[in-house]
Amino acid sequence: MFNDFKIDKRILTALTDLGYNRPTIIQEKVFSVVMSGADVCGIAQTGTGKTLAYLLPLLNQWKYSKTKDPQILIIVPTRELVMQVVEVVKSLSPHLSINVAGVYGGVNINTQRLELQNGVDVLVATPGRLYDLAVTGAFKVKSIKKLVIDEVDEMLNLGFRTQLKNILGLLPQRRQNLLFSATLIEEVEALMNEYFDNPVRVEAAPAGTPVENVIQTAYEVPNFYTKVALLKLLLTNDVTMTKVVVFTATKKLADQLYEQLEPGFPGTAGVIHSNKEQNHRFNTVKSFKEGTYRFIIATDIVARGIDIAEVTHVVNFDLPDAPEDYIHRIGRTGRADKKGLAISFITEKDEKEREAIESFMKFAIPVSPLPSQLQISTELTEDEQPKVYMKEVQVKLPKPEERGASFHQKSAKNSKVNKRVSRKEQMKKKYGKPIKKSGKK
Repeated sequence: MFNDFKIDKRILTALTDLGYNRPTIIQEKVFSVVMSGADVCGIAQTGTGKTLAYLLPLLNQWKYSKTKDPQILIIVPTRELVMQVVEVVKSLSPHLSINVAGVYGGVNINTQRLELQNGVDVLVATPGRLYDLAVTGAFKVKSIKKLVIDEVDEMLNLGFRTQLKNILGLLPQRRQNLLFSATLIEEVEALMNEYFDNPVRVEAAPAGTPVENVIQTAYEVPNFYTKVALLKLLLTNDVTMTKVVVFTATKKLADQLYEQLEPGFPGTAGVIHSNKEQNHRFNTVKSFKEGTYRFIIATDIVARGIDIAEVTHVVNFDLPDAPEDYIHRIGRTGRADKKGLAISFITEKDEKEREAIESFMKFAIPVSPLPSQLQISTELTEDEQPKVYMKEVQVKLPKPEERGASFHQKSAKNSKVNKRVSRKEQMKKKYGKPIKKSGKK
């Protein structure tokens, strides 16, 4: 119970108001280690309560300061996750005098600079925008006492390696570091060994362990349009699918699927990926949370980027390339002791990904029979159509030194020779005989 923690009564009151009474495994394990002042490496899946795991001890340690610069810095990979963490900080600190701000790319940097000048205690940021603000002196980097890097494996996958190292190089050496990751890949360990001070490793569950509250099932289907028909059928017939996240492999496929589904479910479908404008992304998540949208179609940015309560189903319209991403996807459902269902559509070309996922989880995803009323489509998308490869015949040219000058024989008609022709010969050619001048009489 949270009552057993040595925690500020003001934070405890906020937890009670939010309906939180019992900590998750990662929250229970991390709290005392962070309170001791040690660096921490937390390994936990999405949906295990990582955000509260690091916020509770950090806010519990926080002390009021007259300075306007941040004491706690939290770095996350996406804009959606910035907003989520900011909201959690606000929900935990209504009885504390804590100012929190979130900064990310895609919006006016000057507006964010002004917000920081007004004073902030907790700063939540994406790496790129954070570095831009730090190097231009928008806040005093040396004021940071606590650093959290959340979803660090995803940050490295998104190409933020350089920005992270640059930021770590700017920060004061005397600070407490908290790193959270779903998987402990070699790059994460290298980063930790270089910048952290003998971090204590805290693991909530081994990487690859399926979320306990999620029931997994799969359908074997031949192509895109059959998958579309199957999803339409499931959404139409299954009344329990009230809050569904549908994952696609690419942004293009997300848009294609939305075009196929939206007419049949007008006003209840949303689509979100990194090419969408910031306001569109925020409004889509808001509409989904409020229940206006019954389902959203998304790429993997959502698997790490947002926390939506009471998701009933996750549909893997396409299997992800990385097994870890599968775990993050299905972790969107089955939260807060509620059961969830993860459905995967698998084609022949997905067999390699399927084997990798099942090997990673040490669990075979059960296959369900296709519904009898499902119409199997024979139509193929452009990407699914077999490719015809033409054999290229390579013409071997002679070496430059073996080539002569370019020369084309002129036709007889066009051949000209500078030759003087007398008038006598011209007349003979024209009349067949020489023409003599006759004298005038």
